[in-house]
Amino acid sequence: MQKRLTKFIFGLLVLTAGLSSCDYSTIMGQSVPSQSTPTSTGTQSSKPAEFAAMEESVHQQVNQYRQSRNLPPLKLDARISEESRIHSQAMASGEVPFSHNGFEGRVKAIAKSISYRKAAENLAYNMGYSKPSEQAVDGWIKSPGHRKNMEGDFDTTGVGITKNAKGEYYFTQIFIKRR
Repeated sequence: MQKRLTKFIFGLLVLTAGLSSCDYSTIMGQSVPSQSTPTSTGTQSSKPAEFAAMEESVHQQVNQYRQSRNLPPLKLDARISEESRIHSQAMASGEVPFSHNGFEGRVKAIAKSISYRKAAENLAYNMGYSKPSEQAVDGWIKSPGHRKNMEGDFDTTGVGITKNAKGEYYFTQIFIKRR
C-alpha cells in the first residue's frame, strides 16, 4: 500500500506605497486522509493536459468555496499561472525546497504585467490520492492560514501544478489584488 502524504505551506506579501513587508507562516504536516483511495506511483510521463485540467479544477474549487462564503470569484490569469507553474516545477525537481523561497521574485515578475496592491501564496504537495487537486484544496480549506488567503480580498489568481518522478504533486496558487 502506497503511503499517502500531504503537506501545506502558505504566506502573505503585502505591498504598501512601494514598500514590501512579508509575513510568512508555515503549516507543515500530515492532513487528515480524505475518502480518496491511493493511486499507483506515477512518473513524470503525465501529460501537460493532465496538469492543465487539474489547475482549472483547483481554480473552480476555490471559486466554489468563495461563492459559498458570498465572495466574488477570482479571475484566472495565465501570467500568474505561469509563475506558479515555474515554482511548482522547481520544488518538484528539488531545485528549491518546498517553501516560499523566491515569493517576492515571483510577485515582482507578475508585477511587470499586472499592477497589484497585495499578493498571497498557498502551497501544497501530496501523493497517493486518486484526486490530488481535491486533496490540496480540502487541506487549504481546513487550514486557517490557507483559508484566510482563499477568502482574502483578491480578484485574480494563478495555479501551477506538476508531478515529479516519485509521484508527488506540487501545487502553487498565487492570489493577487489588482490596483
